[in-house]
Amino acid sequence: MQFEGTAHKYGRDVDTDVIIPARYLNTSDPDELALHCMEDLDPEFTDKLATGDILVAEENFGCGSSREHAPIAIRTAGVSVVIAKSFARIFYRNAINTGLPIMESPEAADAIADGDTVRVDADSGVITDLTTGETFQAQPFPEFVKGIIEKGGLIESVRARVPSSTTE
Repeated sequence: MQFEGTAHKYGRDVDTDVIIPARYLNTSDPDELALHCMEDLDPEFTDKLATGDILVAEENFGCGSSREHAPIAIRTAGVSVVIAKSFARIFYRNAINTGLPIMESPEAADAIADGDTVRVDADSGVITDLTTGETFQAQPFPEFVKGIIEKGGLIESVRARVPSSTTE
């Protein structure tokens, strides 16, 4: 899996209430959630985001409530991958389960600046800041996690593996 886009950088402790404010949780429509992604932290986030762009953050990204709406909003808004120093554990698993690639790399998160062009090779774990030429190493996904992400999430991954049955 390869990703390339412009970095949008944020600080530490970006919680799920900031990623998708609770006032929008009356819907589970991914497109509606995407419209409001990050709006309390950065009201222009979705306007400046191009499909394939990369979100970069410091420590504890996705802390707070365990809502799956947060990674769904990020992915549907067009973010291809999130790079952070660390992720809240429940967000980490929700991201995988909903098909949002995430990479932990403290060095990359420190070095990448807002607006840099970044390439991520999730198969090898290599993150390259194309603006500066610096490269960083993150842990590549295990094959089973890669399979979940490539299928668009856990539910689609299971659907692809389990033969459908019909009832008469």
